[in-house]
Amino acid sequence: MTATRRDGDAAPPILLVMGVSGAGKSTVGRALAEALAWPFQEGDALHPPANVALMRAGVPLTDEDRWPWLAAVAGWIDGQAIRRAPGVITCSALRRSYRQVLTGGRPQVRLVHLQGDRGLIAGRLAGRRGHFMPPALLDSQFATLEAPGSAEGAFVVDVALDVEQQVAAVLRSMSTTPE
Repeated sequence: MTATRRDGDAAPPILLVMGVSGAGKSTVGRALAEALAWPFQEGDALHPPANVALMRAGVPLTDEDRWPWLAAVAGWIDGQAIRRAPGVITCSALRRSYRQVLTGGRPQVRLVHLQGDRGLIAGRLAGRRGHFMPPALLDSQFATLEAPGSAEGAFVVDVALDVEQQVAAVLRSMSTTPE
């Protein structure tokens, strides 16, 4: 898949794997990066320490808390663009305004929205160990989520599929995307 800049210069694609906590962004993102032999960046690793402390304490992030993190995610995307390198990055990107920060002026960024049933995702979170995001914040994630609209051109992937099926679905979608 290639994306095209407005000036006609082909830009390597960046896949932004998004969704609520527990949807499988890290797992699917790593698998996509491996399948494509592209660099991978875990978006959660770009959170400021204060954000991690809030989430560990069970406090949902506010928009003000998120802006520095979104700027760091956008910075990684821009770094890949400067290097003319493709990549895969994870970020919940729950609101349209957040996605605009990440995709605005970056036509090479393609959204991969991992979408699924709240019960399935809650079960995953309950079994997850060693992550700073507690299951108690899942309701706030779903309340914040503004699913990408058709104008955003997201690849929507059902998280009920196994990881290999999710990756295959994205790869199929990429190969049929108009340039």
